[in-house]
Amino acid sequence: MISIGSNFFYTVTLPCTLWFLDKGKAETTRKNKVLFIDTRHIYRQIDRAHREFTAAQLEFLANIVRLYRGEAIENEFDSESMLLEQFPDRSYVDVPGLCKVATIGEIEEQGYSLNSGRYVGVAQKAQEEFDFFERLEELNEELETLNAEASELELQIAENVMLLLEG
Repeated sequence: MISIGSNFFYTVTLPCTLWFLDKGKAETTRKNKVLFIDTRHIYRQIDRAHREFTAAQLEFLANIVRLYRGEAIENEFDSESMLLEQFPDRSYVDVPGLCKVATIGEIEEQGYSLNSGRYVGVAQKAQEEFDFFERLEELNEELETLNAEASELELQIAENVMLLLEG
């Protein structure tokens, strides 16, 4: 199950989910499992209203499936850096915000929902190292400067309007 974000199709702006059925897994350890991949944050922006996958991004997504299946990865389109960032040991693991293997039991617990977000979750954001009060003080100083400039501009505009009306 692969969740695709919005604006990938020229005629429809809605997100979608692609279903890939694997009849070959019936005799494997993957028999009662489903791989969920959330690609809503992976894309290349073409223009304001359209997105697409690059060849490297598609290869990265295919390599997630290959790792899950225990197959050899490919690097024809230079996706190795993306792969190593998420899978440094070159073996499949669930990655919050990207992919998760769910059992049929887990899917049943979710009311048989096949929405990837229910299983994948969200990625952990790196903690930013900064002093909140120091940053607040900087932003406040910037706001005071901008407010002073706005007052000066307001006076200039009022004077110019008066000159235009008198002239």
